[in-house]
Amino acid sequence: MRLLTAHRILIGAAILFFVFYGLWVFAGAAAAQGRGSLWHGVAGLAAAVALGLYFATLWRTPAAPEGKDRGGKR
Repeated sequence: MRLLTAHRILIGAAILFFVFYGLWVFAGAAAAQGRGSLWHGVAGLAAAVALGLYFATLWRTPAAPEGKDRGGKR
């Protein structure tokens, strides 16, 4: 597995985590009727959007052919 592939997997997992966290916090804020939690939910969803934009740029980055990355000998 190449490093870029592992990075894509981890960024994708982080996006899913932030979406889940933001929605979970919104559900808890609705039950508790508190405002402080709403900011956490907004921040979580904003982080998911920011990472999603970063992920889109990673997806367009072509992976280097085997043996051609950074001039390393294999």
